[in-house]
Amino acid sequence: MYNPFSLEGKTILVTGASSGIGQGVAIACSKMGASIVLNGRNQERLQNTLSQLEGEGHLIIASDLAEQCGIDNLVATCPAINGVVHCAGIPKICPVKRLKRDLFLEIINTNELAPILLTAGLLKNGKLLKKSSIVFIASTAGIFTAGSVGDADYSATKGALSGFAMTAANELGPQGIRVNTICPAVVETPILKQSLSLMTEEELRSKLDRYPLKCFGKPEDVAYGVIYLLSEASSWVTGINLAIDGGCHL
Repeated sequence: MYNPFSLEGKTILVTGASSGIGQGVAIACSKMGASIVLNGRNQERLQNTLSQLEGEGHLIIASDLAEQCGIDNLVATCPAINGVVHCAGIPKICPVKRLKRDLFLEIINTNELAPILLTAGLLKNGKLLKKSSIVFIASTAGIFTAGSVGDADYSATKGALSGFAMTAANELGPQGIRVNTICPAVVETPILKQSLSLMTEEELRSKLDRYPLKCFGKPEDVAYGVIYLLSEASSWVTGINLAIDGGCHL
């Protein structure tokens, strides 16, 4: 039976695949038949993700995308792919008045420059095949809603991805390459769980009150949106910001 969401026969590069959303995306895409190229900085953690993938033909390429040499290494060793999901990202909590160049450049390098320059490198070296799909994991923060206090730098980098993606979608559309962003709200990752354990019941309830569905997201919630944007089901979709946020933008 025809399944428009199938990723059979596709090779997908997933950055930030060692944990959290990136790991969830890699696992879910493998279940839909894709061969996965796993990227992250930690070889051991990538091996852990690899052990959870279904199917065959998967590959690990460990490199630090905050460095240009890491981007160049990934581009050079990556096989031809049908899609890339940019999941690598870091938070840096800092009030606006305490922002400094070095701290801001660190988050810009990882959250903004790395995915943009990696995309450029993949295109320049012909690694993205015809009708490829590029998916950036952005955030509701800076696009649909205001970020939390201390998240101005993070919100700025995620907002920049949205602007880049829309223009790239316009430029690459004639080549049949689609470019979209997914904008999650709070997702249950190991870092979040550690943070939530320090909250009182009242503080947790206050956070959940922002969500009409009264729960945070899970990595697989984001992964299912990614599968849609990588698959033939979204073949006429490009240049969008897809909010997966439990309704918090309302």
